[in-house]
Amino acid sequence: MANPYDAEYFMRRALQEAQIAAERGEVPVGAVVVSRERIIGRAHNLTETLNDVTAHAEMQAITAAADYLGGKYLRGCSLYVTLEPCAMCAGALYWSQVQRVIYAAEDPKRGYRQMGGQLHPKTEVHQGPLAGEAQAILQEFFKNRR
Repeated sequence: MANPYDAEYFMRRALQEAQIAAERGEVPVGAVVVSRERIIGRAHNLTETLNDVTAHAEMQAITAAADYLGGKYLRGCSLYVTLEPCAMCAGALYWSQVQRVIYAAEDPKRGYRQMGGQLHPKTEVHQGPLAGEAQAILQEFFKNRR
């Protein structure tokens, strides 16, 4: 993995996406896809906006990155996401053959590890920086919704 400064830099960009989601009434999860130290896809949850349960940040970022690259595989790319991917997103990441997944906050209830999801065997997984900040955004969002 790139040096920790890079991981923090890219995770901050994902957190910016999560904040946009929160401001729009979406569950605040953000993601960026990086290739050669450059962001090639960025997204946040759009499930409410699109009325689509599959419109998770990871799914949107995968689509944006694949469009940028002109192909369906994200070999050599890294996904930075503010929350551990769910099983559905893990499946999409598996098929995209993303090289690396770096997530901030764990999702002990719905994360792919808890739900039995799998990533591609060659995909590296790291719990990255800024987990506390990502968790705080989520907690604040749900506190305000209750």
